[in-house]
Amino acid sequence: MDFALPAEHEAFRSVVREFAEKEIAPHADQWDRDHHFPVDVVRKMADLGLFGLVFPEEYGGADADFLTLCIAIEELARVDQSMAITLEAGVGLGANPIHHFGTKEQKDRWLPDLVAGRALAGFGLTEPDAGSDAGATKTKAVLDGDEWVINGSKAFITNSGTPITSLVTVTAKTGPDEISAIIVPAGTPGFIVEPPYHKMGWHASDTHGLTFQDCRVPAENLLGERGNGFRQFLHILNEGRVAIAAMSVGVAQGCLDEAVAYAKERTAFGRPIGANQAVAFKLADMQVAVEAARLLTYKAAWLRDQGKPYRKEAAMAKLYASEAAVAATREATQIFGGYGYMDETPVARHYRDAKVLEIGEGTSEVQRLLISRGLGLPVL
Repeated sequence: MDFALPAEHEAFRSVVREFAEKEIAPHADQWDRDHHFPVDVVRKMADLGLFGLVFPEEYGGADADFLTLCIAIEELARVDQSMAITLEAGVGLGANPIHHFGTKEQKDRWLPDLVAGRALAGFGLTEPDAGSDAGATKTKAVLDGDEWVINGSKAFITNSGTPITSLVTVTAKTGPDEISAIIVPAGTPGFIVEPPYHKMGWHASDTHGLTFQDCRVPAENLLGERGNGFRQFLHILNEGRVAIAAMSVGVAQGCLDEAVAYAKERTAFGRPIGANQAVAFKLADMQVAVEAARLLTYKAAWLRDQGKPYRKEAAMAKLYASEAAVAATREATQIFGGYGYMDETPVARHYRDAKVLEIGEGTSEVQRLLISRGLGLPVL
């Protein structure tokens, strides 16, 4: 058994880390304060090939494994979660549904720009009254001749209103007990992107509510089989949970790095605060949590790459890593003391940003439900 990553993965990590530290870290605090979505840096991420990592070469991708994407997300999150979620959602929630379930015509039309990062796509599942209970979707799509007529609303949709957003794939009820997925191009009449949310964190990430008012799209914009929309999106969420786990690992690692450096430099009572067991033990516990989260995440990614079942492992990784990230941001802020409460320190931004990791792609409660089912328990 070899726990070392292949040399090419570590070399790739170094490339992404250098990019993140040069192009993102110096500006992340300002983007956060301004609630600014940096399109120019997203384009640089695209030039690095990050949006095309896991997609076939025929569409301009690198045909890399899923673990490679997880490493990229981890390294971006180490300095800024907003840019990490932009990549995670752009690949996992935006392009992936079309890659997995689209027709050849749909793939030929949409994937080249999404894979190249020239465009972004959103994933319209959550609604104001349908979060964890996604099966309670109220958005409706009625087939009128050769067009779908969509009415309803979606909430908290990432990458849905950027200057380069090209489409949003939405779930809608297409029958009494039937949920389907439909591609809605940006700019379609009746497709309304609501003003951006005022969020606690992820200020540089694009997030909007969406409204559909007699929005008409061609019948061929149906993604996958009619009635399979809910199952398709559950499949997408399995990968997404591993990606969020990778993001959580990056956050926790970033906070550990910041806190260790501060504990060596900050003095109190004539010595570095890291010499005090109260601080040193916090850092030791953070190190253990980071390593455990990384192993769970990499195992889930490996299982996915091997074509093995990984639903329970994805839930385990997402649950543990997200909760470890929230704990790491809290403890790092505590170690920084009063400075940790100031926005001038990255740990303050990480602290605000991290909470949503326990919510998005399925709450911690939903992950525990999935793990319980994986144990064969009769969970409702």
